[in-house]
This record gives sequence, structure tokens and C-alpha cells, in this order.
Amino acid sequence: MQPEQRFILLVKLAPKLPLNNFKIMKKHLLIIWLVVLAGRVSAGDWTGFRGPFGNGVSDEVGLPVKLDIEKHIAWKVELPGKGLSSPLVMGNRVFVTASGGTRQDRLQILCLSSIDGSVIWHRQFWAMGSTMCHSKTSIAAPTPVTDGASLFAIFSSNDLFCLDLDGKLKWLRGLTVDYPNARNSLGMASSLVLSSGVIVAQVENDSESFVAGLDKRSGRNLWKINRPKSANWTTATVHKSKSGKEQVLLQSGKGIHAIEPDSGNVVWHYSDGASTIPSSALKGNILYVPSQGLTALKISEDGKSFTQKWRSGRLRPGTASPLAYRNHIYSLNNAGVLACADIDSGKRLWQLRLDGPFGGSPIVAGNHLYVFSEEGVAQVVDLTAPEGDISGKMDLGEMIQCSPAVANGALYVRSNSRIWKIARKTRL
Repeated sequence: MQPEQRFILLVKLAPKLPLNNFKIMKKHLLIIWLVVLAGRVSAGDWTGFRGPFGNGVSDEVGLPVKLDIEKHIAWKVELPGKGLSSPLVMGNRVFVTASGGTRQDRLQILCLSSIDGSVIWHRQFWAMGSTMCHSKTSIAAPTPVTDGASLFAIFSSNDLFCLDLDGKLKWLRGLTVDYPNARNSLGMASSLVLSSGVIVAQVENDSESFVAGLDKRSGRNLWKINRPKSANWTTATVHKSKSGKEQVLLQSGKGIHAIEPDSGNVVWHYSDGASTIPSSALKGNILYVPSQGLTALKISEDGKSFTQKWRSGRLRPGTASPLAYRNHIYSLNNAGVLACADIDSGKRLWQLRLDGPFGGSPIVAGNHLYVFSEEGVAQVVDLTAPEGDISGKMDLGEMIQCSPAVANGALYVRSNSRIWKIARKTRL
């Protein structure tokens, strides 16, 4: 019986219990309800890279469309370091990572109030691994993930931290201490994912390349598998079959490996190669892979095999990950051209040039696509227009390479120096 069900049952029984038993029951009610609240993730929360389902799609409505910097900046807050990681949002709290210091060896994790941007708590740790990276990126490149009770954050130095949502450290792992050759001279960027209660850490590089499944309660290895020795900045996708069984879909230059999250065993392998920068997009049982342009793979109902549905060389994404929404697939190339195609056939329907370049990936909410350029220009595309239409634009004037978060009627995006909340005044 789930905690919520147990709570409801006890409430129904309360009037029928003797007084002394009722006092005992009240204590149990309080304990059970606290457990329910601690592990609850609401539908509007943004819990990991590209959202709770890793697809960049939000059901939020009422976001501003015709952007105005005077009307729609609810707040902006200086950060103690730079970063490419996306913010997470849980209720009225926003979590973000940053790396500070001249060597980016001060690893920062912050919790802010979504209401006014005030700092609720701020934790700082020293990096144990390498802080070497390209000048354009940051040690705070990977996006954290949360299960509603704990926050898991990994940095390019391969230092992994688990905190509760009040900022108390529960455990940490210096993965480079355990695996000293696991490093990338340009910097790591793969974000953590959670699947069946297992933290999946993708540490792929030119030397000691691996993926590990970690116990979220202790951080210890449950399994570890070797991976292709090549730099890889993609983030895994989690697929759930009709039976409810999950698989982690690992992307690399060798294609897609579907693995079991509890063992790391490979279930199937698509071997026709894939990009090492933009990640795949999943919609239902179709995986849209940046491979030979863009390739649609249909995963079988039991999750044990796949078939190729279509492939289009005209939909090749650049740095930004593709996005599947309703009946269309969207791909943004390195020239700043957004392509829209039919999701069932891959046939391109229209193109729209945006002001690029783009380091982060777009999100969709309320039939509008939101994307931020590296120059700091926010652009909103009306997806209901026959050829797409740029319905809003706003220049924040700072380098932005992260994918935005969406929650509670607002967008949250971070630059190299600030985090911004973008919302209608009436939603504040």
C-alpha cells in the first residue's frame, strides 16, 4: 500500500477508534503525511535536464509571448560563478549550480526562492577532480536531478553530491578519485538521470570511459559498464514500456545502447552511430536520434527490440537537441534554422531562421517554442502559424548556453553570471 493510500485509510478509521488508539493513530498520521510530502513531485515541477520527462515539453500555460524586458523580468539574481547547467524548480524553490574561483574549483549549489529570488541556502565544495575545460564552457555544465526528496548534482570535475532539499549533505563521490583517468580536456557535460531509483552517471571520455548506476541512498556503485573511449556530452533518456519497466537509453558515437537500470545489462543496440552533442528526444515509444541527420526508432512494446521508422538528412540538429511535440518534430541546426517536420514520416514542412548561435536546447509550452541564443536573445516561436512565426523577442545582453526551465507560469534561465525569472506580472 502506498503512503497516500495508507493515510486515507487511517483518516477513514479515525472516528471509529477508541481515544487511546486515536492518539497513537495521530502520531502515525503525522509521520506518514511527512513521508508523502517529502517524496512528492508535483506535475508542474522541473526536475532534471529538459524537464521531468527529459523531452523539453511543459504543460504550463500563460507564459509571456510578446516579451518585454520591463514587463516580464520578475527578478534576476547574481550567481557566485559561471555555468551551463539548467535550473531545477520544486514548488517555490529553484536549484542551480555554478563554479567559481580562478580555476573554477569552487563548486556551488544554491537554492533560491522562486517568488523573489532570495537565497534560501548556498553550499560550496572544493573540486576533487580536474577543472580543465574549454573557455566557453564551465565546470558547472551538467544539470542536476531531483526525486523530490534529494538533490543530486554532478560537475565536470566528476564530483557528485547528494543533498536534501534543505541543503544538508547526505553523501558525496569523487569519481575522479576512484577513476583517475576519467576526464575530458574540453570539459564534461552529461547530466544525471534517475531510473527505477538508480542514479545513472554518464562519464564518457577519451580514456577511462564508463557509465555507473549508483545507489541514491549511499552513492555506492550498483554496477559499472565500460563505454566507447570518446568524448561525449549527451544525456541519457529514460524509456518506460507499457508494463512499466524502465530502460536507460545511452547515446554515443557508437549509437544507442538500451540498458536495464538495475543491472547495466544491454537489452538492445542501435549501431548506426549518433551525435555526441545533441541528445535524443523521446515521445511515447518513438526515439528521435541525431543520427545520419535525424532517425526515428520505434521501440517495441516489451522494450526488447526496435525498428527504424524513418530517417531524414534534412533535419540534422546542431548543438541543440531535437524536440517532439504533438504531431511535429523540431530540429535547430548550427545556422540557426528551425525545421518543422511531420512526426510520422519525417517530411519537412517548414523552416524558420532564428538569431543564433544556440548552445542550449529549446522548450515548448502552450504551443510556443522558447529558445535562448548564446548572445542572450530570447526568442518565442508560435508553432500554430502555418510557417512558424517569431512572436516575441527579448535581449538579456549576456551569454546564455543553458536550456531554460519552466514551472508555475514562469521561465527560469541562467547566464554565465545571473539567473532570471521571466513571467507575466499577474503571475508574480
